[in-house]
Amino acid sequence: MTTISNLFTNYVLICAVSGWFSAQILKAVIVYFRTKKFEKERLIGSGGMPSAHSAMVCAMTIAVSRVESGGMNSSAFAISFILACIVMYDAMGVRRSAGEQAKALNQFAETLEADDDEDEFEFKELKVRLGHTPLEVLGGALLGILIPLFLGFFYS
Repeated sequence: MTTISNLFTNYVLICAVSGWFSAQILKAVIVYFRTKKFEKERLIGSGGMPSAHSAMVCAMTIAVSRVESGGMNSSAFAISFILACIVMYDAMGVRRSAGEQAKALNQFAETLEADDDEDEFEFKELKVRLGHTPLEVLGGALLGILIPLFLGFFYS
């Protein structure tokens, strides 16, 4: 039982999960104010403002710097910093490119379906919201930096 309770008191883990959770809630709120429609998919889906992946890894990195002896000189900080850089680069690069390719394939499939007289062609629409713009990643990173600073007041 102690092991499970340790999960709920682990500052680094709580910061990382809070970063992801906060970003997902903000995504849903932003979409609601833009479209006046609640999209529950925004609560768990990828893509959009702010990047939940960026918020999570930045919150983890800042939290690690606060709890590890040596702070930013610790090996744990170095590892989490490198991981954060990889995740944010991937969100803007590979995942964003995959989303752009999905958009192009969806458009291509629509033209094939329109030209198809026999309904032999069946295409499942690909998910387009996969990656992030640099601004979305920056928004997630800033959110992730703020969360451990805020939660630090409760974990002194």
